Amino acid sequence: MPDNRVIVTDESTGQSLELPVIKGTEGEPTLQIKALPSTLGYFTYDPGFTATASCTSKITFIDGGKGILRYRGYPIEQLAEHSNFLEVAYLLLEGELPTAAEFEAFDREITYHTMIHEKLRTFISGFHYDAHPMAMMAGVVGSLSAFYHDKMDMDNPKHRRLAAIRMIAKMPTIAAACYRHHMGWPAVYPDNSLSYTENFLNMMFSVPSEKYEVSQVAAKAFDLLFILHADHEQNASTSTVRLVGSTGANPYASVAAGISALWGPAHGGANEAVLTMLAEIGDVSRVGEFIDRAKDKNDPFRLMGFGHRVYKNYDPRATIIRQAAHEVLQEIGSDDPLLSLAMELERIALEDEYFISKKLYPNVDFYSGIIYKALGIPTSMFTVMFAIARTVGWVSQWLEQEDVGTPIGRPRQVYAGAAERDYKQIGSR
Repeated sequence: MPDNRVIVTDESTGQSLELPVIKGTEGEPTLQIKALPSTLGYFTYDPGFTATASCTSKITFIDGGKGILRYRGYPIEQLAEHSNFLEVAYLLLEGELPTAAEFEAFDREITYHTMIHEKLRTFISGFHYDAHPMAMMAGVVGSLSAFYHDKMDMDNPKHRRLAAIRMIAKMPTIAAACYRHHMGWPAVYPDNSLSYTENFLNMMFSVPSEKYEVSQVAAKAFDLLFILHADHEQNASTSTVRLVGSTGANPYASVAAGISALWGPAHGGANEAVLTMLAEIGDVSRVGEFIDRAKDKNDPFRLMGFGHRVYKNYDPRATIIRQAAHEVLQEIGSDDPLLSLAMELERIALEDEYFISKKLYPNVDFYSGIIYKALGIPTSMFTVMFAIARTVGWVSQWLEQEDVGTPIGRPRQVYAGAAERDYKQIGSR
């Protein structure tokens, strides 16, 4: 059989359909099944869309079996070692690494848009002090469309790009403002003399009563974390952004929906769940007990931060971030017992035959949670950190979708409810 087609035959009718094979630059060949319902009368059933390609994209490539992650063709290992977050942001948005002049212009453009409207701060102050930061983030980002409604012509490429730039620039400012509202601290405005991550840390932690020096260890760690979290193909939140965007909704609404999807503990909330798990274990002496529980199929306890839905080998991001986590702990010299516990859990899991055989290696969420904890980021802000970085991927995917034109998303279903029945008056039921 030629490798550019697959023939599907309905044995009950003898009718056949030739399905074209779509081949990308890399990855598995994919069947184009668009004609299946109209020709043979069948839909496909794929819960969780684990075997369905929803779009064509040129942004990110993942090979879970081989542990490969590339942005626009560049291995994540090379970008993590040599690049910086804003350069990666440019790469994801524009498709190529910038020249020195292009990067300078892009950096200036991002910096210009870091301020948020003062009424947004009033909006944030209206949330209860103990509201979850992700709830505030989703609300505030969604409201941006009310502040920039004059530049939301989605048929205008300049308007679309401007919206993307605004979100990348303003997300750290919004995140820091939500954190400071939670803490009861006064607002800190962006400092355009600082780098992207330095500016964020300054807005998060500086106080009027004393001089704040941005830790270069922390700034470097955040830059690395943001690179690793910038995009990850068609994950739940990115697919949400694309699905909402396919309706013609504005990018602020689309990204707000992505933030809500990211909030789920099985997605962006996983690093927060790691710290919750460590608190449950409580002490290094109990690690062995919980390792045994994790192996017991009848025990509901699960080790958070181990294994990955996509990567059947080692998560390439975890390989990079593991070294960074150890460097941060060494340089900061934290004596937090939870961090010592995490390191012991990592050591045992990496040596235990059960975890090795099942390839349950520590993933990026395990190490990012450790780094955030060591750098003083509250657990409730962990997913917000993820959202800042992933905003770059969301807007890049949204722009790509808008540029090529995508039909409105409309998954089908297998109906398993009641068959047709007649209405009965209430007295006859």
